[in-house]
Amino acid sequence: MMILGKWATNDVVCKDLGIARYVSFKEKEIPHTFGVAKSTPTDKAKVNVVERLINKMMRSGQGKKKLSGKFIRGKNACGKKDQMIRVVDEAFDQVNKITKQNPIQVLVEAIENSAPREDIIKLQRGGINYNQAVDIAPIQRLDEALKNLALAPFKATFKTKKDMASALAEELMAAAKNDQKSYGVKRKDEIERIAQGSR
Repeated sequence: MMILGKWATNDVVCKDLGIARYVSFKEKEIPHTFGVAKSTPTDKAKVNVVERLINKMMRSGQGKKKLSGKFIRGKNACGKKDQMIRVVDEAFDQVNKITKQNPIQVLVEAIENSAPREDIIKLQRGGINYNQAVDIAPIQRLDEALKNLALAPFKATFKTKKDMASALAEELMAAAKNDQKSYGVKRKDEIERIAQGSR
């Protein structure tokens, strides 16, 4: 059995050892677990990484920086998983056509390049607020990378005629190359730069 009936994962490798144990390649023709892996926070590590990307793209509300979900993020559209599965399927087809690579491998490389290693927390001592740089937990690194990769297509398609699948394919390919055109890579660099200034 292959993911979306097309993509095998036996040759997919995650080189980032920090997040490798949380990136699941469990093959499933339709990436939908119906929420069975949500009893504890670490259960999501068992969910296929493609399904986790689909779930991140189904969020409702405006999102960060008022990206405003005109595509699926409208108030009556949250939870349209079939629609998101089709979008991701089309995006993977485009990635495969352009790069001639397995799109699951491209997704994993995009996650590796979009996962920040440190962030800041706000501390207060004696009425004085200051920021402190901290290392990010591996599962949180993966969550942050998936969130930014999912936000990028909404930003790219907002008030434009570009379709969602093309925007997602472009974001995955740019992030896999560690290109600054990628929203996920830019956000990672920004988070790490702010953390470096707070050491």
